[in-house]
Amino acid sequence: MNEPRQYDSAAASQPNASSAESAESAESARDCACKSFGRLVLLRHGQTAWSESGQHTGRTDIPLTETGRAQAQSAGARILAEFPHGFDAGCVFSSPLRRAAETARLAGFDAGVLPALAEWDYGRAEGRTRGRLAELNGGSWDMWKDGPTALPASLEGEWVDTLPDGTQVTVHNGAGESLTDVYERVQQAIDAAVPLLGEGHDVLFVAHAHVLRILTMRWLGVDARAAKLLRLDTAHYSVLSVYKGDRVIERWNC
Repeated sequence: MNEPRQYDSAAASQPNASSAESAESAESARDCACKSFGRLVLLRHGQTAWSESGQHTGRTDIPLTETGRAQAQSAGARILAEFPHGFDAGCVFSSPLRRAAETARLAGFDAGVLPALAEWDYGRAEGRTRGRLAELNGGSWDMWKDGPTALPASLEGEWVDTLPDGTQVTVHNGAGESLTDVYERVQQAIDAAVPLLGEGHDVLFVAHAHVLRILTMRWLGVDARAAKLLRLDTAHYSVLSVYKGDRVIERWNC
């Protein structure tokens, strides 16, 4: 199998993109609104063992389940029904993580790798459920409000988890990213898409539940914490676009 193409982010924003850069990107979208502006499609990867168990799955590179692989194929068919002409070469991007790249392939898309689409680095929360983390943090903890660094530093380290099929995966618990870190990082992905969208191309991102919802907030220019209010199921897609000069959500969780 060919190695996935790597997106060159040298010309994109740095991780700490300023609000001015975000405004410039939004202005670019408005400038192109008079043309035929493409649509940005966001596809979450298919089911994994941890998406079923509720364990936080950030940078641990686990595969799809058999159900997840079937979901990916189904998602590809649904997207092509909505976008019968497909996506032009160089207009499909995937997170570098296996579950996203595998979803793109099974859905029938040739995806380049875009590192900015990697899932939130959950740090001390990685591989653990929300309930367990609340116990370890004195009874309460919320990813959106508290973030990984609010958890005890004693949770950092490495350990091995055994998936239901017997596969063993190494889990790394570092400091992780803050919500602000992710909100700034996804601007790089938006900056990669906007020139293509402005030329009338539809663009597909294949990635993860948290990062895609946070990217949507960045697209709209609203508080990153509002992403918590959006539901995005495994192997479901959403569509972002520009309507009358404004960035909008056109469809969600399809």
